[in-house]
Amino acid sequence: MSAQRAVFLVKDSIVVHEVRSSLEPRQIRLATGAGAALGPLRDAGLSFYVISHQPGVARGLFGEEQLIPVRARVDELLAAEGIPVADFLYCPHDPRGVRRDYSVDCVCRAPRPGLLLRTVLLDDGHEREWRLSEMRLPHHLALGLDEAALLILEDEHVLDWRRRTAARSVG
Repeated sequence: MSAQRAVFLVKDSIVVHEVRSSLEPRQIRLATGAGAALGPLRDAGLSFYVISHQPGVARGLFGEEQLIPVRARVDELLAAEGIPVADFLYCPHDPRGVRRDYSVDCVCRAPRPGLLLRTVLLDDGHEREWRLSEMRLPHHLALGLDEAALLILEDEHVLDWRRRTAARSVG
């Protein structure tokens, strides 16, 4: 079974941050240059997954059904740029939530999962609070989405080169 190469895009890093509500689809806009920055990753065969932390569900502020039009809008905007979204995943949990079915400390809640092999922290000035720890230490730091894409492609190239070199030395 071969591993699928993918990029996980945090929803609030690909939409413009100056919106009143990221749950209002008409207000959602792609960050400037997002399509152009993601194009080379698409061309390299990577899949795109949009991920989002939505503790408002557990806190009783809105229901999961309100995320359906948000997903549709993000899919629409990225498709217009030629970027297909494989899936839209979100974590509705918060241990301090009022909805018992969502008030858990789950594995999908940030800073987990630790299964991502390469991470790039996008330092675009919108991080409210830097909480770096051993579990939340990125492999790279990028100032924009275009720089993040180049870092990912560079990592892909290095990993492919290492695999080819290892295969030659064995054979």
